[in-house]
Amino acid sequence: MSELDAEWARIISEAESRARTAGRSDVSDYLSLRAANDQARALGIKWLIETFIALAGHANRAGAGISFEQTDAHRFSVHRSTMVGTRLTLRVGLRALIVEAGWPRLPADGIVRGGGLAGARVSHFGDSTASDELLLVRKTNGGAPQWVVLETTGTRTEFLEGRGQSHVKKLLGNS
Repeated sequence: MSELDAEWARIISEAESRARTAGRSDVSDYLSLRAANDQARALGIKWLIETFIALAGHANRAGAGISFEQTDAHRFSVHRSTMVGTRLTLRVGLRALIVEAGWPRLPADGIVRGGGLAGARVSHFGDSTASDELLLVRKTNGGAPQWVVLETTGTRTEFLEGRGQSHVKKLLGNS
């Protein structure tokens, strides 16, 4: 979690406490839900980024030579919305695999479409057909959030580590 995100969480927590003390349970409930959603978003994004770093690290131990670059507070567009989050770029020569994950932070940024908590994009520089658009959603049984791939057919497929491995293989030219 970045310093900005940690400070935001502290401010939300203090506001929730003040609302509860003032008897404003409606505001307190909203802020509590927002804090829980922000925590789920941060954890989901952390898992996604760390999964790709681990996959690239495994490939590097086998001699792949993948370089890493990570940027926080990265802004990117998904449809008509602006997401703010993390960008991870994995490079091998001129090839690049870019993982962007975040959520709208301001009302002007728009919404996460499809009822998700956060959005992500996994893209290959120069090959848009190999890209995946992801959505972080809550499981129906109330469990931990999960990333799903928004397929071109309109279906949602759970994003598993194997799909990430396929992206890393494509980056290495092994697809």
